Amino acid sequence: MEQRKLGSTGPNVSALGLGCMGMSEVYGPADRGEAIATVHAALDAGITLLDTGDFYAMGHNEMLIGEALKNVAREKVQISVKFGALRGPAGDFIGMDTRPAATKNFLAYSLQRLGTDHIDVYRPARLDPSIPIEETIGGLADLVKAGYVRHIGLSEVGSDTIRRAHAVHPIADLQIEYSLIERGIERNILQTCRELGIAITAYGVLARGLISGHWSKESGKTGRDYRLMTPRFQGSNLDANLALVEQLRTIAAEIGGTPAQVAIAWVAAQGKEIVPLIGARTRNRLTEALGAAKLTLTQAHLAALAKAFPPNVAAGTRYAAEQMAHLDSERPATI
Repeated sequence: MEQRKLGSTGPNVSALGLGCMGMSEVYGPADRGEAIATVHAALDAGITLLDTGDFYAMGHNEMLIGEALKNVAREKVQISVKFGALRGPAGDFIGMDTRPAATKNFLAYSLQRLGTDHIDVYRPARLDPSIPIEETIGGLADLVKAGYVRHIGLSEVGSDTIRRAHAVHPIADLQIEYSLIERGIERNILQTCRELGIAITAYGVLARGLISGHWSKESGKTGRDYRLMTPRFQGSNLDANLALVEQLRTIAAEIGGTPAQVAIAWVAAQGKEIVPLIGARTRNRLTEALGAAKLTLTQAHLAALAKAFPPNVAAGTRYAAEQMAHLDSERPATI
């Protein structure tokens, strides 16, 4: 598989990464054995970047990855971990804590659950409004010096925060949502990252399955699937967004791929500094997603996609209002 560098200071990683969140929770029931088999299949296919968060199912996802990597040479994989999100015993999110002391505590537990002595890319999951970003990054820099963390990343923060963080310690990558129907980073964040030599690890490249070609109005009704509580999957918004998928299906047929493959290929085609994260939970979905690497999107293809999917085309916001309020990436840049 093609390799891409995570920014000017980060490691070389596979051009596609594997996002592991859905293997533990959020999208309804997941099969542990199939999840581990999917991780192994991804590694066999050349994927080296695995993304998780210590708060995904309260540590379950890290333990799952640790089990999957038990007999895998550590140097063959890069592990990206988000930290700082606090959860209550009922699973509810109750805030952020990225103080240096708390960060050390989170890291200690992640290393234990993952069965490793270092994290390749460690990043606060969201901006903690109670502490300056400089203090958070300073604490992470100390962990880099100590050898527990190889590189520092960010997640869902805006240009102002990116610049302030990068001034303290080089930032390898920004993890942020980016897809055919979610192009907010094109307003200024993408330009800022390119200017500073920071890569993008793009999650939500299939808009949480919405533009995969597999979602329907009946999807997600069995089990607890949080997507049903988000605006883009509700009511008339869903109708409008599924109509967009039909346009994508038509274009994909002309290209010779599936909607999911074309959507992933489009994100990858936006720049060599962008690494799409595939959220596959099964080997079948992984196999389909890997087919994106074999697609070549011509200028005519890109033009057709641009016409069908202009900026702000999606109906509804990507998160509910309460969660949107916590996204530093959605705030206007001032610097």
